[in-house]
Amino acid sequence: MPETRFLIALGSNQRHVRHGPPVKVISAALTAMEQQGLSILERSTTLSSRPVGPSSRTYANAAAVIKTGLDPSDLLVLLKFIESRFGDRRGQRWSQRVLDLDIILWSEGLFSDDDPQLIIPHPMMRERPFVLRPAAEIAPKWRDPVTGLTIAQIASRKPHR
Repeated sequence: MPETRFLIALGSNQRHVRHGPPVKVISAALTAMEQQGLSILERSTTLSSRPVGPSSRTYANAAAVIKTGLDPSDLLVLLKFIESRFGDRRGQRWSQRVLDLDIILWSEGLFSDDDPQLIIPHPMMRERPFVLRPAAEIAPKWRDPVTGLTIAQIASRKPHR
């Protein structure tokens, strides 16, 4: 497959024994992504956000535009592998985690397959300021293939959280 771009959301709200607090986990995750052969084209600053769901810990969130020859399904497998190297994800959905990596957008547009874990654009992207704010910083003109709006336009319609 030719190389394409993806917008990846990164999140952490748990300290890692080696990398330290969540903000450092984000930096270490970007390094791990590069070590696994993903080209980081852009990376946002890391921001703090309040949790969604049962977790009470503040999150560190960022976004990255990457380039890879992997298709979306293979990229998801690689991202889940990277997550697992930072620690197991235990407990209920949206609970604390050392690292969360989500595929948000793909330069080729829409994607879905038999795996409900992988739908591009990410179904919750438009509802999450903690994804939209960092994404708008590095990819403001990238268009959502569903709405036709740019990331900057979508982000401007969401209150900061």
